[in-house]
Amino acid sequence: MNLIKKTALHGKHMCVATGLALCCWLGMGNTAYAADTRLAIEHLGDGQSIVRIEHPSSYLLLPVEEGAEESKVYVIVNNEVIKNLNVRLARKQVDYFVPLSLQAANGQSVVVNVQLAPGGSICWDEMKLSDTFDTTNREPLRPTYHFSPAYGWMNDPNGMVYKDGEYHLFYQYNPYGSMWGNMHWGHAVSRDLLNWEHLPVAIAPDALGAIFSGSCVVDSENTAGFGKGAIIAFYTSASERQMQSLAYSTDNGRTFKKYERNPILTSDQRDFRDPKVIWHEETQRWIMVLAVGQELQLYSSPNLREWTYESSFGEGEGAHAGVWECPDLFELPVDGGPQKKWVLVCNINPGGPFGGSATQYFVGSFDGKRFVNESPALTKWMDYGKDHYATVTWSNAPDNRTIALAWMSNWEYANFVPTKQFRSANSVPRDLALFTRNGQTYLSSTPSPELLKLRDKATTTSSFKVARTHKVNTLLPQPTGTFEIELTVQSNGANVMRFALCNSKGEEVEMRYNLLDHHFVMDRRKSGQVDFSKSFATATSAPLASGKTFTLRLFVDKCSVEAFDGKGGFAMTNLVFPSEPYNSLRFTAEGGAYTVTNLKVYPLRLP
Repeated sequence: MNLIKKTALHGKHMCVATGLALCCWLGMGNTAYAADTRLAIEHLGDGQSIVRIEHPSSYLLLPVEEGAEESKVYVIVNNEVIKNLNVRLARKQVDYFVPLSLQAANGQSVVVNVQLAPGGSICWDEMKLSDTFDTTNREPLRPTYHFSPAYGWMNDPNGMVYKDGEYHLFYQYNPYGSMWGNMHWGHAVSRDLLNWEHLPVAIAPDALGAIFSGSCVVDSENTAGFGKGAIIAFYTSASERQMQSLAYSTDNGRTFKKYERNPILTSDQRDFRDPKVIWHEETQRWIMVLAVGQELQLYSSPNLREWTYESSFGEGEGAHAGVWECPDLFELPVDGGPQKKWVLVCNINPGGPFGGSATQYFVGSFDGKRFVNESPALTKWMDYGKDHYATVTWSNAPDNRTIALAWMSNWEYANFVPTKQFRSANSVPRDLALFTRNGQTYLSSTPSPELLKLRDKATTTSSFKVARTHKVNTLLPQPTGTFEIELTVQSNGANVMRFALCNSKGEEVEMRYNLLDHHFVMDRRKSGQVDFSKSFATATSAPLASGKTFTLRLFVDKCSVEAFDGKGGFAMTNLVFPSEPYNSLRFTAEGGAYTVTNLKVYPLRLP
């Protein structure tokens, strides 16, 4: 990250490259002074304190305790608040540090007004100044090839857009802790969907509120008047009410300027968010889809600044057990042929098929004003796992591809998964297509072809028969927890074909093809650490096409397993938190035998 450099951690103190003192506080009445005299703390009672910094460094490192209540922090320069945030300042113990940037002060003295933090809290002894902040990975369960933030909290992918050879990924981001809050748009770029460069925060909260989810487009014809080829970002400004705002970039997304006439769209509805904007060629207008309570609203515009309501969609359609969020709208060929249909994506929380959050979609027609669902009696799910949410696609993707990305977590437990330096990662990128089955049109999600570049040399196992139990003792000579499995199984009378990823601790993720009820199941109840949430230890299932031979691709990273049907029939994404990597496979047959006709294991490494 541009202004954040790596240092070394020793215990709970951070060794700062500039040699600043590690805050040995000298108590003097009601004021405590740091050893270098640049930082003084005044406790005013009732949980309010003032931190004075006469010669600020780049950062004030704030100690965080995740079990603590949030404190309110105001950064003041020349009697003006230049930044405010909520942070769980440590009361009894320090879980980690987060950097509060002081660079906007330009060397002037800073006053930090802290509210709701008791004077006896440990945070006052641990707070420190620094010119650097350590982002070295200290998490054994941080994924290798899935995107995750350098530190802090991440949820929905936002504003994904492709321009001039770069995939831009923005995301809901809290730089002041690894739990939800302080919503910014974080930012990273990639040229291959695999290797990501972390960039500074793109859009930060302002007087209109926090920065919630949204989308970006490339305005190639300068319809908005901000410049030909500008990247235009649409996001929800969230405070007591939610409204839509606009920002634009004329330097390929490196910096954004907020539109001076924000907000551009308002409503009297409390849930009014997550704008997805697309260009509709037939009507030569921009279309915005918004999530509004339990419906989606569609608007049109000639210039991206002024919007006209066109229609609503949702009553009596799909799942309605929770709030609708993060919509998307795109057109795809059916079965790779000349016929095309429109897909309307709608994320829902709660109300997923296995509890909590999930992604549903509708297939039909769209004329620039109204979307019509061709199968109103069916609810269709994009992914049948527990951890696939806020799914949206890249705008302006090359070669007419429709590439989707999801947040790999679930709101039932997202704030409590067993990591600290960061929380949450994204799914692998997936190319979307439409296929038909039994007279219905469905959406397939297949791993994007860029993922093939991750593969190292495969270990291939010869065909073998499973009559009762068969075990492959070692998947990788050096278990890293990051690999892909290609598996083909053929029933020779078996009703259930089981296989499990295992480790030496007795932890396992069991999967099975059940030919009696035609479902594929993934069971993570014994997968490792599961006790941080009552709803985590569960099994998920996907409908299975009839047949006796099935092919599967499994993408395993340090904290996730993603299963993809070889024919695109289903995808399933589940988090796991094993105490050591899975490195063996156990096969079991029920009601007969089956044959494993193909088993390849590819170690996966970033190119």
